[in-house]
Amino acid sequence: MTSPLTAIDESLFTPFVQDERPHELAAVLGIELRNPAFLRTALTHRSILHEWGAVQPELPLPHSNERLEFLGDAYLGMIVAEELFHHAPEAPEGDLTSWRVALVRAERLVAWAREIDLGAYLYLGTGERITDSPRDRILAGAFEALIGAIALDSGLDTARAFVLRYVRRDLASVISHTEHPNPKGYLQELLQDYFRLGPSYRIVRAEGPDHARVFTAEVTFRGQPLGQGEGASKRDAEQAAASDALDHLVTDDQLRRLGAAGNGIIETEHEQRR
Repeated sequence: MTSPLTAIDESLFTPFVQDERPHELAAVLGIELRNPAFLRTALTHRSILHEWGAVQPELPLPHSNERLEFLGDAYLGMIVAEELFHHAPEAPEGDLTSWRVALVRAERLVAWAREIDLGAYLYLGTGERITDSPRDRILAGAFEALIGAIALDSGLDTARAFVLRYVRRDLASVISHTEHPNPKGYLQELLQDYFRLGPSYRIVRAEGPDHARVFTAEVTFRGQPLGQGEGASKRDAEQAAASDALDHLVTDDQLRRLGAAGNGIIETEHEQRR
């Protein structure tokens, strides 16, 4: 039986979409399309499907990009892991894992998606929009779907070459500024060690249907906001918020300013310990 994913038919889109977005994006990426339907599917957010269906309910709807996102996520992890394995033959498993996590985190995927202006090519429903969030879930998912589409249309070698454009450019920075695989735990240790106090978390927003909820968490320290993050669970959102906070607390001077903002009490405690 042929998989629905590999049997994407361009004619399914014809009644709904007649623009050249896949070809325009392929030109930007320098990729030759064999079957534009793969890339068109990667650009199709689920929010547009009910609108297409309402216009012509008698027609079968195309897939959204969620299945390609699943596939692209798997390919991305494999490509990054393979590159790290060969790039750092003496590195222990723990370091390789930390680097891989840093390279495939949502913030980095969103940054890569913005470089190619991916949001401008997406098919989105009315009212759906790309946000300014560094963890915008639509952009992160679309970038993974793009990887899956390239792999199916042009082969895994082409998808690997596409991913490695970004990975090899950012790899040195990631290795020199290793991000902790457990941001929430690391932030707790950092603040406890420096101030004898830990951070607090709260869920500030929950969006989406029950089967696809997206939570936004905020981490604070003595009432001061340190960072925000999104995730499919409250725990993931708190991890993302902790990671965001760590991005801004990377030097002793920044930590001292955080203490000074707390009326000097925290900084005094730290200086006494030193």
